[in-house]
Amino acid sequence: MGMCRRTFVRTGLAALASRAAGVTAGAGPRPLRLGAPAFAKTDDPVELARWHRAQGYRAAYCPKLGLQDGDRIRATEAAFAEADVVIAEVGRWCNLLDPDAEKRKKNLAAVTEGLALADAVGARCCVDIAGSFNPDIWYGPHPDNFTPRFFDAAVENARAIIDAVRPKRARFCYEMMGWTMPETAERYREMIRAVDRPAFAVHLDPCNLINSPEKFYGNTALLDACFDTLGPWIVSCHAKDLAWEVEMNVHFREVRPGTGKLDYNTFLRRLALLPDPPPLMLEHLKGAEEYAAAAGHIFETGRALGLRFEAEG
Repeated sequence: MGMCRRTFVRTGLAALASRAAGVTAGAGPRPLRLGAPAFAKTDDPVELARWHRAQGYRAAYCPKLGLQDGDRIRATEAAFAEADVVIAEVGRWCNLLDPDAEKRKKNLAAVTEGLALADAVGARCCVDIAGSFNPDIWYGPHPDNFTPRFFDAAVENARAIIDAVRPKRARFCYEMMGWTMPETAERYREMIRAVDRPAFAVHLDPCNLINSPEKFYGNTALLDACFDTLGPWIVSCHAKDLAWEVEMNVHFREVRPGTGKLDYNTFLRRLALLPDPPPLMLEHLKGAEEYAAAAGHIFETGRALGLRFEAEG
């Protein structure tokens, strides 16, 4: 009776995690959805949705849309729903903590618009990084990126974006990074508690969390920690891989899935065991052929594990 709102929310989050774990433990793997950027030379929503299906994809990045173009938003949602292609995310890649106040204000407005668009078109989420105090590189390192000041500012930004939109369907997410919060699953869990909004969720890109030899070689444990800690809140994921270029200091490089060391067996298996597996989106590759090769590797790896993809359904 005397439980405060924050205690109630925390108790509810714990119950949600417990229920999700129970559902996972009692059920088999669920079909996965793979997606990639579109290389179709059309802006027609029906043709875009059909292109994804033809490639074996059942997830997509949100096509370029303006929030004021209601007819096109509705047509896009309808076309992708008809094709059973989930719109995974609206990306708004900018610095919410830019040291320049005017840029910071503009970026906050852009991300807020992105969440509104995601909600309107039926996307799973709008995603950005939490930001950086670096004045020169919007996603760059800075010594203050691991301070209470950064954490508090990231929490307030997430609250402001969510409260301005009050989304009914989409979630707002920060993508984890190796040199800015949230940089670990535990830190992200702390941020979920602090933001204290049901619309705040998790975008998982495990390669971004590998920032040491220990994590590179122990990425299976890192993946398990992410799913154990954050599973109920994950709404979209990025798929890429990481290689170590050996030189006189540590240098990891993004590569095509299957040509690096990320444990895709564990990644796919843990995704499939979630009650509603989030879309897995390929990114940062050079062209259609490289994306097709990456998709082929993920399909082959999943099938070898006995997993099914929605395209096969």
